Amino acid sequence: MDGLYHRKCWVKVLRSSLTPQDKIFSTRFHYKIKRKDGQFEKCKVRLVIQGQHMRRKDETGFGDFEDAFSPVPHASGFRTILSLATQHNMLCDHVDISQAFVQGDLLPGDGHNGKVYISPPPGFTEDNGYVYQLRRPLYGMPSAARAWHTTMSAYLKSQGCSLVGFERSMWRATIGGHTILIAAHIDDFILACSDRDTLDTFRTGLLARFDGTYEGAVHTYLGCEIERDIAAGRTLLSQRHFAEDVLRTFDMWDCVPALTPMKPGTRLTKDQSDLSPDLAFHRRYRGIVGSLGYLVNMTRPDLAWSYSELSKYVQYPGNAHMDAALHVLRYLRGTYDQAILYQHVDELADTLWGWVDSDWAADVDSRRSHTGYIIMLNGGAVSWKSRRQDCVSLSNSEAEYVAASQCGQEVFYMREILRDFGYTQIAPTRIYEDNLACVAMSENPVRRKFSRHIDIRRYFVRDMVAAGILRLVPLRTHLMVADALTKSLPSPAHIKHRDIMLGHVPFAARTLRSSVGGG
Repeated sequence: MDGLYHRKCWVKVLRSSLTPQDKIFSTRFHYKIKRKDGQFEKCKVRLVIQGQHMRRKDETGFGDFEDAFSPVPHASGFRTILSLATQHNMLCDHVDISQAFVQGDLLPGDGHNGKVYISPPPGFTEDNGYVYQLRRPLYGMPSAARAWHTTMSAYLKSQGCSLVGFERSMWRATIGGHTILIAAHIDDFILACSDRDTLDTFRTGLLARFDGTYEGAVHTYLGCEIERDIAAGRTLLSQRHFAEDVLRTFDMWDCVPALTPMKPGTRLTKDQSDLSPDLAFHRRYRGIVGSLGYLVNMTRPDLAWSYSELSKYVQYPGNAHMDAALHVLRYLRGTYDQAILYQHVDELADTLWGWVDSDWAADVDSRRSHTGYIIMLNGGAVSWKSRRQDCVSLSNSEAEYVAASQCGQEVFYMREILRDFGYTQIAPTRIYEDNLACVAMSENPVRRKFSRHIDIRRYFVRDMVAAGILRLVPLRTHLMVADALTKSLPSPAHIKHRDIMLGHVPFAARTLRSSVGGG
C-alpha cells in the first residue's frame, strides 16, 4: 500500500460526483510465495482490481476498456540475443521493473470518459461518501499490460530506440557508437552490449524513469538458467530446475530413464481415446502436456515432436496416450539437464542455416503430413517447429514443399530481426532438404498441375529463392537433423540429431558442407 500511495495511483473523490454511467469496481489482496531457482525468495502481496467484471467496449462505446493486447518477444528473439551476445562477447544485464503495471499510464479508453473508480481496499475503511479514482492501472485490469507496454515503449522511443523486425517488444539502440540489444517480456528486461559504460548508462536511465532492480548479469530469465563464460565464448541455456520440478510434480523423479522421447515407430490415434476420461487422469495428462510445452518452447527442440503428438489428444486422452506421455517423462529424467550451447565461431558467424523435413501423411486420423524444421545461429538452435500441416498433401514432394514454405516464413522473420539488430544476412539462408524434387521445384519452373494451396506455396518459396533470401540445399536423408522433429527415431539417430540441434557437435556446419560436396 505504501508503494501505491508513493506512486499516486489514485485520488479520493466524492461518490456524489460520479455519473450514472460510472462503475465502481471492488478490489482484493492477492498473496503469493515467490521462488527463485526452486528456493524460497520472498512473500509478495498485490492489490488487484476485480477485472472479471470489466467488459470490452462495443461499437456504441459502452464498456470499460478498448484494447487489452500487449506484445511480448517470441522465444526465438530471446535466444537470438543470447547467440549474438556470445559471438560478440557482449555483456548481458537483467533488469526487473517493480510493480510495472502501476507505473504505466491509463489508456484513454479505460473506464467511462477515461475514468476508473474502485472502492476502498479490504481493511482500509473510508468514509462511505468517498471512492478512489485510479490514476494508474492496477493489476487485474484487462488493459493494464497494454497500458504498461505503451508507456514503456514511449520512453524507449524517446531514448532513440528502434523496433526490431516484426517484434513489438524488442529494440535496438545506438549510444556513442555502441549497439544495445533490448528485449522486454512485460517487466523483465534483458540488455546486451559489448561496452560496460554504455550499458550502465542506459540501464541507469531506465531505472531512473521506472522503479526497479538491477539483477546483475543475466543468469535466470523466464524460467531458464543461463550460464555464460564470456572469456571462452560459450553460453548454455537450459531449464534444469523446471524440468526437475515437472518430474517431481508427476512422481517421475525416481523412474528408469528412457533413451528416446517416444518408442520408435509410435503412432497415436483417436481410436485410443477415452471419450469420458477420469477427472484425475485427465488433469494429470493435461498437466504433463502443458509442462512439456513450456520446455519445447524455450530450450528443448528434441521434445518437439513428442509434444506435438501428445497435444492432439488433451481433450480425450486414453491409456495409450498416457503411457506415451509417461515415456516422455522417462526420457526427460535422463536428459533433464540438457542445454543449448551457443559459442563463438569463426565459420558461419552470425549466419542463419538449418534443416527442414516432413513426414508425408503422418497423421493416421487425418492423413495430414508433419513439418519439422530447425534454424541455427552461432552453434546452437534459435528457432524450431514441429507441427501437423494444415492441409492434405497428395505426394511426398508436396508435403516437403509445404514444410519448406513454413520454414521459409520463419527464415524471413529471423532475417528481419538480424538485419535490424545490425547483422544483415548477405547471402541466401541455406536450408538443407533431403527431397530432390522439392529442391528442383524451388528453383525451376514446373508445369505440373497443383492444388491451389500447394501452388501458392510454390510461388512463395520460388520468389524467396529468386530474391536471394532462401536456398534449399540437397542433403542425404541419414544426415537430416530435422528428421527428429517429424517422427520417433531409434536412439542412435535421435541422440546424434539431438546433439547437433543443441550445439554440442562442433563444426556441424562444416561436416554438412563436406557431405554435400561443398553445397
